[in-house]
Amino acid sequence: MKIVTLTINPALDKSTHVEKFEPEHKLRCAAPIFEPGGGGINVTRAIRNLGGDSLAYYLSGGATGQVLQQLLDDEGITHMPIPSVKWTRENFSVTETSTDKQYRFGMPGSVIPEYEWQYSLIKLEKTLPKPEYIVASGSLPRGVPNDFYARVATIAKKIGAKLILDTSGEALMQAAGIGVYLLKPNLNELAMLAGKTDIQDGEIEQFGKQLLANGMCEVLVVSMGGEGAMLITKDQVEHIPAPKVKTRSTVGAGDSMVAGLVYKLSLGWSLSDSVKYGVAAGAAAVMSPGSELCRRDEVEELYKWIKAQNLVVTNA
Repeated sequence: MKIVTLTINPALDKSTHVEKFEPEHKLRCAAPIFEPGGGGINVTRAIRNLGGDSLAYYLSGGATGQVLQQLLDDEGITHMPIPSVKWTRENFSVTETSTDKQYRFGMPGSVIPEYEWQYSLIKLEKTLPKPEYIVASGSLPRGVPNDFYARVATIAKKIGAKLILDTSGEALMQAAGIGVYLLKPNLNELAMLAGKTDIQDGEIEQFGKQLLANGMCEVLVVSMGGEGAMLITKDQVEHIPAPKVKTRSTVGAGDSMVAGLVYKLSLGWSLSDSVKYGVAAGAAAVMSPGSELCRRDEVEELYKWIKAQNLVVTNA
């Protein structure tokens, strides 16, 4: 398997819709939809939607963990649950149909015992055949140290895999610079990495180049939401615009972007075209309800639109 994803803080995602939110009233909701969730799991699911395959490692425990595993089986996902004594957490989202607004409720996970997160690292290191790409994505649950992704980076370097990291906060700070191939920060995370309180659009290239010069990573893909993404390497800078689409749900948009990007990289595509495909996948995801992620036919159409734009590439 060329691509392995790691999700240390997975979730069972539940979504529904209601006509209107009203306090102190019993709200009659539509039948709920249950889907597997969590950064790396979403990346693996999106890769599957795009016609590819990857191996998903993730912690799984309790009744919610069993449902999570069954849902992944139902989708035909290649996955390897790592047993946990703690129940897998749940997330909940509700769309108010009268306003088309979505309300997202993220539940905290349980405190993870040390031997469980240590075992997940052992499993990752012993993966055979050795993967070409490791995608580590999502938040860290309680009990997992902030240097967890730094440890993942060390393993990736040891086994010769390229690490794509999509996380935030102290976990991002500690992993950057330890053998990370590609980082995908948003503007706030880029500012944090650069030691700034905020970054304006005109400063993205400057601070991105600074991070590369400091050895934070080899490739930087700055997510700019509706404005697309900025690809920054030592040789080039390219702003890739996002197509304007109707937003139905933002759940999993970033994970879909990572999925499109790493999937095409694994097929030998150039960085530039892979990031374009990733931006198309992220845009397609927001067109889908709940946490449905991207759809291949929509991604292909949006990718064609992006490719047709006259994009400016600056050589370093």
